[in-house]
Amino acid sequence: MAEGKPDSGVREALEDRDPHSLNHHVQIVWDDVIGEPEGARSPECAWRLSHVCFRHSRNACYTLLAVLVAPPCALILGCGFACLAFEQIWCSTPCLRCLKIYFASLRTLVQSCMAATVAPVMEAVGYVCRHVRVNYRQDAPDDTDLLIV
Repeated sequence: MAEGKPDSGVREALEDRDPHSLNHHVQIVWDDVIGEPEGARSPECAWRLSHVCFRHSRNACYTLLAVLVAPPCALILGCGFACLAFEQIWCSTPCLRCLKIYFASLRTLVQSCMAATVAPVMEAVGYVCRHVRVNYRQDAPDDTDLLIV
């Protein structure tokens, strides 16, 4: 049994809301969005006021959207993932398993035919081509082709 308070797992989940770094690419920090290069500087008061406006409007807008839109999105996503899991568990996986069983004998037949026909031909071609040697030299003179088609 876990030590500590009963809701310690819930509290940890509330603190680390992206444990697998799913949204690492979403950087919504002032320094990652806005940067003034040398020679294009606003007054310090404008810079600080802009930073405060950015931070508070971002937090307020995100909170409003999270409260109003996140629950319906979570409901839709939950139903969507439930349908996806159902489809995988009860439809796709059994269907693929049946196809694997049905085509096992066909696979054996095709392998036997390939082993009887294609494999000997490829072995013969390999035997003929095994003495072919290719030499590549960069300092070789440019010779004209003797065979022109």
